Amino acid sequence: MSPARRVLIVFNPTSGSRRRGRLHRVIRALEEAGAAVDLRVTEKPGDAEALAREGAGEGCYDVIAAAGGDGTIDEVANGLGADAPPLGVVPLGTANVFAAEIGLARGAGAIARTLLDGERRAIHCGRANGRRFLIMAGAGLDAEVVAALDPNLKRCLGKFSYIIETARQMFRYDYPVLDVTLDGRVTRAVTAVACKGRRYGGPYLFAPGADLARPEFEVVLFDKGGALPVALYGTALVLGLLPRVPGVRHIAARSITVEGPSGAPVQGDGDLIARLPLAIAIDPVPLTVLYPPPVP
Repeated sequence: MSPARRVLIVFNPTSGSRRRGRLHRVIRALEEAGAAVDLRVTEKPGDAEALAREGAGEGCYDVIAAAGGDGTIDEVANGLGADAPPLGVVPLGTANVFAAEIGLARGAGAIARTLLDGERRAIHCGRANGRRFLIMAGAGLDAEVVAALDPNLKRCLGKFSYIIETARQMFRYDYPVLDVTLDGRVTRAVTAVACKGRRYGGPYLFAPGADLARPEFEVVLFDKGGALPVALYGTALVLGLLPRVPGVRHIAARSITVEGPSGAPVQGDGDLIARLPLAIAIDPVPLTVLYPPPVP
């Protein structure tokens, strides 16, 4: 084993407020294995990106880890350039989709082993209006839910806050038609989501053909709006049947534009990251991520 000697952990206390114990156990396991750990705590949005960029620029860390939810991981990833140390993950968020995508267990021991001796893999992230995202970015109902979600409700109820806000928006949202261009091909939908990962909301299969290692998106298009179709889509997602539902299309593409109501929200990995009109492309610079080490 060739453990990392210096680990920088960028911690978002908002997303990880209920799981500080896990973070402390991870740090203890790292230090017991001989690693030197520096913990830097965010105070406001944007801090995680700035702290990651600062740490990468210091040139003394073997790993820069994001401790928080998927939004925190995205921020840290946006602070890492081509020559930065690999990205590590301490999942403390609501859904932890990225951790599920790379097969990272939630136990402190498994997390620490991955930070110390994980397998380095290059992944191809997306860029939404220039901003890096790791799992997915989209416009339509799911972006409207993210934009309207009460942060206090999210902190108190976790995943259930998204269910509550979706139930509200499925009746309130007016489902405007979006003009979507995929590698030059024009189509229309009421919701469009460009996916690099396969999962949505945690363990639920959403884009079965997506692959972090491939420089391509799987774009999921929803053709119908309204409360009844949305209820059908949600039920099918939970049951693992979404790819079979009529009115849901899965299309591979590398370059995507979405036009619709100007200023409408765009979500990336569960956070508001942009506004329409939207241009999505593969990030030309791969990101190195620590995956769990192979099982002997």
